[in-house]
Amino acid sequence: PVVERLAAKGRFVPNDVRLSLDGERLWLVTGPNMAGKSTLLRQTALSVVLAQLGSFVPARRARIGVVDRVLSRVGASDDVARGESTFMVEMRETAEILRNASRRSLVILDEIGRGTSTYDGLAIAWSVAEHIDLAVQCRALFATHYHELTELASTSAHVANYCVSAREAG
Repeated sequence: PVVERLAAKGRFVPNDVRLSLDGERLWLVTGPNMAGKSTLLRQTALSVVLAQLGSFVPARRARIGVVDRVLSRVGASDDVARGESTFMVEMRETAEILRNASRRSLVILDEIGRGTSTYDGLAIAWSVAEHIDLAVQCRALFATHYHELTELASTSAHVANYCVSAREAG
C-alpha cells in the first residue's frame, strides 16, 4: 500500500499471488534488478501479516489462510560490530529460517547466495529451495538471479517459475 500510494500514477503494477499447500507452494521469481521481485515478496508478506491481524488487505479480493510465522530474508547488510560479513549474516538468517519454518509458515527469500561466488551461491540457493520444497513444504516466494534454479519446477509439482519484467521507455 505504501509503494502504490507513493508511486507515480500508473507506475504501480498490481500482482496476483496464489500459493497453495496442495498446489504451487514455492514460487521462484526471476527478472532484472528494479523490476519488482523484492516488492512482490514484501507486498505478499505484508498482506499476510495484515490479514492475520484482521486488518484491511490492499487487494480487490483476498483469501488468506492462517500462518504460524512469516519468515523473511530480504536485503543485504553486514554486522561489523559482531565481525560478520554480509554472507555470514545471510547464511545465519537463512539457517534460522530453515530451522523455524513449519508447513504452516510463509517464507520469503530474496537472492539467497548472492554474497559469495556464483557457483557456491547457486549451490546454496538450490539447496535452500529444495529443502523448502521437500522437507518444510511451506508456502514460499524465492526471488533469484540464478536462472538455473528454474529447473526445479520440472522436478516438483509444487514449484512454479514466475518472471517479472521491466519495460524500457525513452
